Amino acid sequence: MFKFITDKPLWVNILTGIGIILLLILLFFGSLDWITGYGKFEKVPNVAGQHIIAAQKLLEDQGFEVVIQDSVYIDTIAKQAVIRQSPEADAIVKTGRRIYLTLNRTIPPQVEMPNLTGFSIRSAEMYLQSLGLKLGFVTYKPDIARNAVLEQLINGTPVKPGQKVPIGTIINLVLGSGIGGDELDVPDLVGLTLDQARATLTGMNINIGSIIAAGSVRDSSTAFVIRQNPPLWSDVPGIDGNPAKNKIRSGQLIDLYISEQAPVKDTVNHHP
Repeated sequence: MFKFITDKPLWVNILTGIGIILLLILLFFGSLDWITGYGKFEKVPNVAGQHIIAAQKLLEDQGFEVVIQDSVYIDTIAKQAVIRQSPEADAIVKTGRRIYLTLNRTIPPQVEMPNLTGFSIRSAEMYLQSLGLKLGFVTYKPDIARNAVLEQLINGTPVKPGQKVPIGTIINLVLGSGIGGDELDVPDLVGLTLDQARATLTGMNINIGSIIAAGSVRDSSTAFVIRQNPPLWSDVPGIDGNPAKNKIRSGQLIDLYISEQAPVKDTVNHHP
C-alpha cells in the first residue's frame, strides 16, 4: 500500500511532506477570513427602551447573538425593557458578535422598611432614597418632638420597621409640629377603655405617653383606665380658691394606668 512512498528516495518524501504541510498552512490562512468573518462588520442598532422580544428579533435579524447579562429594577421604565446594551448603539463590530443586554425586572425586589421614628425629614428622605423608596406626603400633628418623624405610612396604613416593601414604594410621614399654644382642660379618662381613651386623646391632639398595667392584662384594648397622669384635678386651687382642673397643650403626653377591673369612679381622680 505504501510501496509508492518507500520506492522513492528519502529526500523526495521529505520534500513531499513539506509541500503538503505548506499547502495545509496556506489553505488554513486562506480560509481564516471566512472562518472569522474578517472584513464583515455591522453597526449595532439601538435597542435601549425596547421590549426584550422586539430587541432580540432586531439584533438576531442582523446576525448578532443576544445574551441576557443582568436585570435591575427602575420603576419609571417598562417591565422587560432593555436598560443597557454592550456594545453600545452605533458601535461597529463584526457580524455575529454577542450583544449583552440588561433588562428591567418584571417584579420589583423588596427591602425591609426602616424605623424612621425620631429622624428629621431630611435624614428620613435620604435614608428612604438609599433603599430605593420614595418620600410621599408629609403631614404634621402636635407633638413635643418638633419636626421629628412620628409615623410612617403606606396608603394611610402604618408600616412597621422590618416589614418587606417593594422598591419604589411611596412612604408618607407624619412629623411633630411642637406643642400647641392653647391650653386645654385635662380630659377625664378614668373609667374609659384604653381604646376609648385613645380616641378621646386623638381628637384633642394629645398623645399617650406610657401605658402601665396594674396586674395581668390579657387584652389592653378593652382594659379600663384606672388612673392618669396628669390627673384631672390640680393640687393647687384656682384664683377663686375652688379646685381647678389641670391644663394640657396639644402635643403633650398623658400616662395611663390600666386594669382589667373597672375602677370605682368616685374614688379615683375625684373632685378634691
